Amino acid sequence: MTLEALNDLDNTARAEALYKCCGSTAWVKKMLVFFPVVDKATLLEAASRAWHACVESDWLEAFAQHPRIGASTTNAQAAAEQSGTSGADLEIRTALAEGNLTYEEKFGYIYIVCATGKSATEMLGLLEGRLNNTPEKEVLIAMGEQDKITRIRLEKLLA
Repeated sequence: MTLEALNDLDNTARAEALYKCCGSTAWVKKMLVFFPVVDKATLLEAASRAWHACVESDWLEAFAQHPRIGASTTNAQAAAEQSGTSGADLEIRTALAEGNLTYEEKFGYIYIVCATGKSATEMLGLLEGRLNNTPEKEVLIAMGEQDKITRIRLEKLLA
């Protein structure tokens, strides 16, 4: 889709397209006020600004739209983003699955990492390191990771 095509969508269709980039209804509503957007840089800046204006419950809503890192999924977009886990050996996949559960038990939401370009081993190392964070620190890290994911998805939407 081109930026012009995104600008030309009605708000319902535009909201659907944006929701696929970030699964927070509050973020989508905040984004709709920026349209029409003059260029990609403005869109990406608006997306980050809107995301940082959201609150924790909005972040958690977006996190809940993701499959677990390393889990099988029918979501083609998520599967492509997490492709670094597809060839991982059983030991790494098992450690990711166990780490995901430990993370969810500690923080109350799934482990969020911008997986694009990362190997399963790298994602596991990041997960293990982040388990030492306080809940207050971790939610901000996860929020930052979602911001990166959203940016990549918006760029792909416009590709």
